[in-house]
Amino acid sequence: MNVPAHMPDIRTLVPHSGQMVMLDRALSADTDMLCAEVRVHPGSVLADETGVGAWVGIEYMAQAIAAHAGWLALQRGGEVKVGFLLGSRKYEAKVSQFALGEVLHVHVHRVLQAENGLGAFECRIDIAGGMAAAATATVTVFQPANVNQFLKDGNVG
Repeated sequence: MNVPAHMPDIRTLVPHSGQMVMLDRALSADTDMLCAEVRVHPGSVLADETGVGAWVGIEYMAQAIAAHAGWLALQRGGEVKVGFLLGSRKYEAKVSQFALGEVLHVHVHRVLQAENGLGAFECRIDIAGGMAAAATATVTVFQPANVNQFLKDGNVG
């Protein structure tokens, strides 16, 4: 993996703002992969007194995919654009929740990228210093060339 010397702030890579940015930082990236970090703490979105449900992992994966798209766009001198989570196959979690205090590493690897903006990623979440592959999924996403036109009339071109 080609690891950049310095990764940009995660907030510059995703088209989210405020508390909806659920990732803490991007650790590494290359043309097909990105690894992001999440620290589960009491102020985490969707956290209760013990942690966040493992089902939140799908959003961590989706945001890591968005960060990858944003990183690639910035590498080309472009802008970060909105994309859509279409679905996931076989989201499996070995834990029922990610506990307060845990540090998660969210790995996304692009396995398909079509010209029309459709993409598929193999994703996994490791608990740092703990369980590898605590959650896994194949996630399908779509990033239209013109999001406003797509939202207006469904035109993907």
